Amino acid sequence: MLKKWSIFVAFIMLSVVAFPQSNSVDSVITPVKQFPVTDTSVDLDDLFQDFDAFMDSILSPHSYFLASLSMGKGYYNFESKDGSIIASSKKLTYSPTLGYYHKSGVGMTGTGYLVDDGSHINFYQFALTPSYDYLKNKSFATGISFTKFFTRDSVPFYTTPLQNELLGYFTVRKWWFRPMLSMSYGWGSRTDYLQREDLIQDLRLRRRGFTYINTKESITDLSMTVSVRHDFYWLDAITYKDHFRFTPQLAFTSGTQKFGFNQSSNTYATVIRNNSNVLYSTENIYLDDKLKFQPLSLTMYLRGEYSIGKFFIQPQLTLDYYFPATSKNFNSLFTINVGCMF
Repeated sequence: MLKKWSIFVAFIMLSVVAFPQSNSVDSVITPVKQFPVTDTSVDLDDLFQDFDAFMDSILSPHSYFLASLSMGKGYYNFESKDGSIIASSKKLTYSPTLGYYHKSGVGMTGTGYLVDDGSHINFYQFALTPSYDYLKNKSFATGISFTKFFTRDSVPFYTTPLQNELLGYFTVRKWWFRPMLSMSYGWGSRTDYLQREDLIQDLRLRRRGFTYINTKESITDLSMTVSVRHDFYWLDAITYKDHFRFTPQLAFTSGTQKFGFNQSSNTYATVIRNNSNVLYSTENIYLDDKLKFQPLSLTMYLRGEYSIGKFFIQPQLTLDYYFPATSKNFNSLFTINVGCMF
């Protein structure tokens, strides 16, 4: 009841509708019936019923295609020309994405990763992700996805030998603060590890102060993220059938850090179903030579979105504190994503 009254007060004071939506799967939003604030004959029960009907409509899944392009500067660990040191460098990254998502919950996403390495645009990795999301219950959502990464053999910076990642999540959809739990498990092959062994050992040297080689290396990593967020919406913000959304999200990540997961950009495709975020930054990779579960990062995401019809633009500021780093624990990252759904 308190939530409904809060929404009503915002409606009266701002003359706009501002309330949360749990799933960005709905690209076309039907405007809520507008009531003149001077009309004292408005039935509050009817008004709240319209709010409830709106919430029901935006939680209903349907099928769509997605095309987007994410751009931002991320950190990469480059090997020096003589191979003696590893240095972090901030480079401009592009991530084009194509995806199809069926209303049954089945989806398929393809994402490319390109970086300006200083000499040319390097198309160094492609990811293919089949997924399934259970969206029929309006109170919660859950899902699972598998990602296969295809990485070029020779790149001048570190890429993890993990070429397979399995992700599962559970999120509450109707609470004002929306908690989410997600877990990721990544694995690779011995061949992938041997191709990157020198870089892996150099990165571990930065953390431990010595080089450790395990001839029975297990090529796996595990992470768990607990997050909470709230979506603020303004419908018909500038024109008919547009909306603006602002979403602050706080996430705490723990896990192993033997190899580090593949870097994933904050494209619309990665959050289309569950509104989660994956931090895109490799500045603070300090690979550990012993498998242990430990706190990794505390991250604040500040995301904006403007959508009109089928098109959207999403700027995002990421503020991350990385616990294992011995220095420069704090990192910030700005990305922008543009695309359309049809």
